[in-house]
Amino acid sequence: MRKFNALSLQQKVWLTITAFLMLAVLLLYAVAVYIYENIYITNVEQRLLQEGMNIAAKYKGGALTDSFRNTVSIINDISDTEIVLVNNPRELSACLPFEVDHHSVISEQERQRLLAGETVTKKGYEQTFDRHIVGIIIPLLDEHRLMGILYLYVPLASIEEVIARMQTFVALGGILFLFITIFVGRKIAMHLTKPLQHMQQAAYRVSQGDFSVQVEVETEDEVGQLAKAFNQMAHALAKEDERKKEFLANVSHELRTPLSYVKGYSEALLDGVVKDEAQQKKYMKLIHREASRMQRLVRDLLDLAQLEGTYPLVRTPFSIAQLIEETAEKYERMMQEKHVHLLLDLDHDLVVDGDPDRIEQVLQNLLDNALRYTPSGGNITVRTTKRDTMCELTIADCGQGMSKQDLERLGERFFRTDRSRSREHGGTGLGIAIVKQIVKLHGGFIHFESERGKGTTVYVQLPLYDAI
Repeated sequence: MRKFNALSLQQKVWLTITAFLMLAVLLLYAVAVYIYENIYITNVEQRLLQEGMNIAAKYKGGALTDSFRNTVSIINDISDTEIVLVNNPRELSACLPFEVDHHSVISEQERQRLLAGETVTKKGYEQTFDRHIVGIIIPLLDEHRLMGILYLYVPLASIEEVIARMQTFVALGGILFLFITIFVGRKIAMHLTKPLQHMQQAAYRVSQGDFSVQVEVETEDEVGQLAKAFNQMAHALAKEDERKKEFLANVSHELRTPLSYVKGYSEALLDGVVKDEAQQKKYMKLIHREASRMQRLVRDLLDLAQLEGTYPLVRTPFSIAQLIEETAEKYERMMQEKHVHLLLDLDHDLVVDGDPDRIEQVLQNLLDNALRYTPSGGNITVRTTKRDTMCELTIADCGQGMSKQDLERLGERFFRTDRSRSREHGGTGLGIAIVKQIVKLHGGFIHFESERGKGTTVYVQLPLYDAI
């Protein structure tokens, strides 16, 4: 078994096909021998019995007449069956085609069966004829007296000759078939395993970090589908690798700027370059601002890492309208300072099944973005409506909007439609990615609509408690 496991897949397939084909040939041979040795011989026995009964029907009782003997002799001459007519020993008559004492042909037990009107079947070596035979003995009775017997037999050698010819044909045909199937099986094995060998080589290259490798798809069967799946996996890994590199570059870039500020300002303070107390306080505020920015970045990264893992939601039924109103209260002062109006159109009958803390995080991120990009004097509208088994939350602003290209990238880590403006207001570029992941964990959907100069509308669908 260990040696078999050590073979290549191509060798295993080829050996398996060959073994099954050899087994099929042997079974075919065994079935053919069984048919000839059992069914054919049974048919011979039935034919002998039928022929013997037809001859016995010509016997009318009494002593065996010359006419009956002549009839048996004629039938024996034209039949391919050997027919022996044996007289009762009491008459001591000659038998056809040669003299045979019936006591040397049958035993006493068989004689009793014949007296009872039964027929006797013989199969194997018969000493009387000194040959292997298949025969039938039919009694000729006259009022319960055994006047003679009809012994019909076929030499077993003739049957074995037919079987031998059949066996030779089957053996030669089987060997020829086996050689052909071994050759064809090898071709089939090579055809089946060739794409797998290519995939093995490609998988090794992928394991070494080469994600550009592609396997040629030659068929539409399961192997071809596997090749397609492998190519898709390699493409996804390449894309993920690019995203990882971009993510690391973005993290490095996001941290480099605040770290350089913190380092520069702190060195200026430590070296005593800044003597003025007001200037020193200004530098301290700048250091605190940049530290807070790094803190927000790390917090968002941790949140995103948790949400993309196996983060457990604390689900509970809650009023989405009440949560929106409580969240909106936190933005009253900021909106007043910017002269932005918040318009609420809420359905207080909608009860959402979800984690209220995480949904509040969604609301805060979306309201932060809306407030950040809405100009002074503008409006932000928050609306809730029922859509079948979902609650649809809509947040629309009247800000600058975004292009179609930016809309497609919305939600990518560290992506900003206006990088400089986002930094000014402290954005990390991870808010929408976190929102998308929270909505996904709730089994909901999120959709964005935007156009340059016409603002942005966010549609969030969350499962209703009544529908659970």
